[in-house]
Amino acid sequence: QVQLVESGRGSAQAGDSLRLSCAASGRTVSSNAMGWFRQALGKEREFVAAMSRNGGITLYADSVKGRFTMSRDSAKNTVYLQMRSLEPEDTAVYYCALDTNRSIPSRLTAPYDYWGQGTQVTVSS
Repeated sequence: QVQLVESGRGSAQAGDSLRLSCAASGRTVSSNAMGWFRQALGKEREFVAAMSRNGGITLYADSVKGRFTMSRDSAKNTVYLQMRSLEPEDTAVYYCALDTNRSIPSRLTAPYDYWGQGTQVTVSS
């Protein structure tokens, strides 16, 4: 059974930094493409970042490029999303996702087979 569990401090001020974690079980993060998505209240789920199976390719949404960094720790079977220079527009529920089929990362939600339960991030101005 595959489980993804997100965690991280939930609130921040604009300009602050936060790091989200996604601990996986049942599959290894270094053997699968992984992604981070977010969904703001009343909006569709949107792509944030994704990493290829071998870790050699990392994609970012334009809105977070230069501010967010995705990484992974194979020993802990965990992926991270380091968020810097947070803005109120970053307020959303953040989800990590795992793609069992493809080696390259996708910006779309459809290829991902497993999702975490999400973790709320609230950025106040």
